[in-house]
Amino acid sequence: MTTTLITGANKGLGLETARRLIEAGHTVYAGMRDTSKGAAAAALGAKVVQLDVTDEASVAAALAGLPAVDVLINNAGIIGSHAGADEFGADDLAEVFDTNVYSIVRMTKAALPLLRESSNPVIVNVASGLGFPRFVTDPNRVESTISGLGYMTSKAAVIMLTLQYSKMLPGIRVNTIDPGYTATDLNGHNGHQTVTEGTDAVVALATIGADGPTGTFSDRDGVIAY
Repeated sequence: MTTTLITGANKGLGLETARRLIEAGHTVYAGMRDTSKGAAAAALGAKVVQLDVTDEASVAAALAGLPAVDVLINNAGIIGSHAGADEFGADDLAEVFDTNVYSIVRMTKAALPLLRESSNPVIVNVASGLGFPRFVTDPNRVESTISGLGYMTSKAAVIMLTLQYSKMLPGIRVNTIDPGYTATDLNGHNGHQTVTEGTDAVVALATIGADGPTGTFSDRDGVIAY
């Protein structure tokens, strides 16, 4: 049976990913900072794990309690400051990078020994079209209408970080996805997609075989050309 660890799995995309992968036969560990908010994940059959991705000790403790990891899904993320250029500072950027980017490094480093025990190790990093330059500069796409210094920059970093991991970890399938504009707490439920539609890409990449792709950026319609 495939063992999957999902960060930020108490609600939204993380929770729906847990539901769909459990339905697909995975044993899912649902990581979350506050386990008192884990009732929904537990009700699905997920194993709730205390996991603060911004805390090295919490990450180490969470991974130490797992028997194995076949799939790591780095889903945890925050919007961060909405401040304009005159107010936005380095501390604002550091805050959003800590959760959205540095956490991927923390999680990947800690999980590598367990992933290497798997016959089909997979990492999926959740990015966004808001961090993809071609989308952000295309006037026909919604991403071009949204501005911000923190979240967008962090998601651009996630895309590049994933590419580099895919080169440095040839034995592991490492991909990143764009969920699309999905209705979640992150955007005040303004997205036009359901959470099920928003998890199509992450579920597809979490269930690939050993001959599956690596180093790709995909949405629910498939691979996006860089």
